[in-house]
Amino acid sequence: MSLKRNDLAGSGPLHLQTDVLVIGGGPAGAWAALSAAQNGARVILADKGYLGTSGATAPSNTGTWLVPPGENRAQIIERRWQRTANLADQRWMLRTVDQAYENLLKLAEWGYPFPDDEDGKLYIANLRGPDYMAFMRRRVLKAGITVLDHHPALELYFDGEAVTGAAGIDRQRDRDWRVDAGAVVLATGGCAFHERILGAAALTGDGHLMAAEAGASLSGMEFTGKYTLAPYGSSLNKGLPFRWASFYREDGTPILDSDGNHLQNGIGEREKEIARAMIEAPVYAVLDQAEPALQDWLRRGQPNCFVPYDRTPVDPFSQMFRVTFRAEGTVRGTGGIRIATSDCGTDVQGLYVAGDAASREALAGAMSGGGGPNSSWAIASGWWSGQGAAGHAKRRGDKAFRASSSPLGQAGLRPGGTVKDTLTAKDVIDSVRAEVTPLEKNYFREGSRLQASQDKLDTLWSDVRNHLSGTGLDRLKAREAAAIAAHGRWSLASALARKESRGMHRRSDFRGNDPTFAHSITVRGVDDIVVSAQAESRREIAS
Repeated sequence: MSLKRNDLAGSGPLHLQTDVLVIGGGPAGAWAALSAAQNGARVILADKGYLGTSGATAPSNTGTWLVPPGENRAQIIERRWQRTANLADQRWMLRTVDQAYENLLKLAEWGYPFPDDEDGKLYIANLRGPDYMAFMRRRVLKAGITVLDHHPALELYFDGEAVTGAAGIDRQRDRDWRVDAGAVVLATGGCAFHERILGAAALTGDGHLMAAEAGASLSGMEFTGKYTLAPYGSSLNKGLPFRWASFYREDGTPILDSDGNHLQNGIGEREKEIARAMIEAPVYAVLDQAEPALQDWLRRGQPNCFVPYDRTPVDPFSQMFRVTFRAEGTVRGTGGIRIATSDCGTDVQGLYVAGDAASREALAGAMSGGGGPNSSWAIASGWWSGQGAAGHAKRRGDKAFRASSSPLGQAGLRPGGTVKDTLTAKDVIDSVRAEVTPLEKNYFREGSRLQASQDKLDTLWSDVRNHLSGTGLDRLKAREAAAIAAHGRWSLASALARKESRGMHRRSDFRGNDPTFAHSITVRGVDDIVVSAQAESRREIAS
């Protein structure tokens, strides 16, 4: 039964009980909550922002990886697998597209306003982010799920056997909250390292830190080298229009590619050459390869892509404008919390994961799943994690509420030493970004540079762990900074361990693929990081 608004009012600490607690209000969190409720669980969803507007999906259009039932499904999966650098698992890929297709049909049945295609058939391959998430919010509330907007989680609770809930702060009432739960789903998104990209302001990797403190491992954290072109000074990380771009220096001199031709098309293999050119000097672009009909199609299909140009104003199809690369961390990278069971359970009992908070190696391998694959993954993994969490809560029964549980949060919440007022969350984040976002350090990697960055972040972590803290609402800033610092260390440790180049992990000292590294690399631990190869077969987990 859902709580009434009056039940949540007041200024004192909020303490609730439920079967399943979902942390995160993007599409994966919404699907997880609906799935758990459909499986008979009482559900609370706590979001750092506002369910329906927070996250990377809400401010943009998103395609899905749509594979309808048919004889060519295996061939479609095989073709996609060929683009994953041999790290994805075709069985997981097939599960994902099947579940996503089934749930997209559910959306249509529920009344989501999909458009018709040219033949008058329902076109379910694309979702308009604002409409989609507003619809999901209404559906979640209709299901009787309690939604705690503006209630960021800070830490998990553990009873020695399983995760039993979480605690955080109510940003609107400036009070603490705690939810005791039979199971928890982390759908907190990826970590954008505080980069200015669409919908990423709250994507600081909080869930990964909470999971690691509970003992969960992470996988694929070296695959954080995904960058997307954007107009300089803009947060608009939508790369599609650059498919029709030509690139120049500030004085109008064409930038030449490795074959001596004018560098064009900013998507795909040419991206590396643009990155090298940008390290040397500013890069400018013109979308002059788009014919007039295509220009109209781009403006109508991706209207938000043209807001920065209209504000300048500049005609991007005929005038040069400066561009930059935006680092996308584990939002469009593939690393995340390791999945240990077919229902998206982690290494820790009672803890489940969905969406970008989870490793997507099984789906996308060493390449980005940004766009359609990630959208379908959010739907499918959300559904599975909700089912898994509801089942776990049912099996545990009241045991989850009888045992004594303890909070697990450390860095940013309970420093090991004396708090230093001179150590600020902003300082920590700036120090991390200096090591993990520059093109010359993270796009093009090299062992000695990686080691130097790791040494710096290890020293920084000592300060974070022992001296960073906050009071009141500032606890959230401290916790976000700690999560970003932890992500930087996990990414660098994994990148050093993968002594090859594969997908978005590019090492100048190991330029080719090494067959002995055709496996996942996992990391575990927060203060002391342990790196290892993943021995388990994802095929066995998928079954």
